Amino acid sequence: MRKPFLAANWKMNKTIPEALDFVQAFLPSVAGIHDADIVIAPPFTALFAVAERLTGTNVKLAAQNVFYEGRGAFTGEVSPLMAKDAGCTCVIIGHSERRQYFHETDEIVNKKLQISQKAGLQIILCIGESLNVREAGKTYDVLGSQILNGLKDISARNLVIAYEPIWAIGTGKTATPEQAQEAHNYIRSSLRKIYRDAADSIQLLYGGSVTPENIDSLMACPDVDGALVGGASLKPDSFEKIIKFKRGMQ
Repeated sequence: MRKPFLAANWKMNKTIPEALDFVQAFLPSVAGIHDADIVIAPPFTALFAVAERLTGTNVKLAAQNVFYEGRGAFTGEVSPLMAKDAGCTCVIIGHSERRQYFHETDEIVNKKLQISQKAGLQIILCIGESLNVREAGKTYDVLGSQILNGLKDISARNLVIAYEPIWAIGTGKTATPEQAQEAHNYIRSSLRKIYRDAADSIQLLYGGSVTPENIDSLMACPDVDGALVGGASLKPDSFEKIIKFKRGMQ
């Protein structure tokens, strides 16, 4: 059985003091939870400070992005080894906002995946479709392309996939559990074509307006193994409730 995986993506939120206040309030409430992978992805500026507080705890640190080169004249960029040096064991790659605002293609995403795996980071690869794509009935065409092109020459080891229905991010809309399971089932089937039996051990996360109110129904789906949480992860008590979803429903 796959271990639940709950990740907080803070995006461009929280100063260092705000991040440390969160961690101080949050850690005691989840200290006894060992049946789930718990991950926090602060902004780059807070990584090192948060990493120091997470040392020796059951919470892992993730970067929200990395660049696809190891070093050099790339002003403003951060390499996977730099993120690792700051305390990260995990990295989010290909988030819909990176694809939308920074024009990241599947080719760019793949290059980031390759260098991150070589650095020994666990990867959360984000894939998903827009409202226009869904309404045109091309959801699986887009997901299939993102999987095939994004995962070229990528190992299944330390790979996590997050499904982001873009139409449900920050809109208050959420895919129904049935829609989430349908998409996750397709993703799992596509992964089997690449990784065969190893695909069954890859954790699949849902990432579209996850809240304490809908986490139980989402986690009851057989192919939903966790969540990539945005806004609802910014408050310790809210993210705690998500992590403490009702077990035994899958």
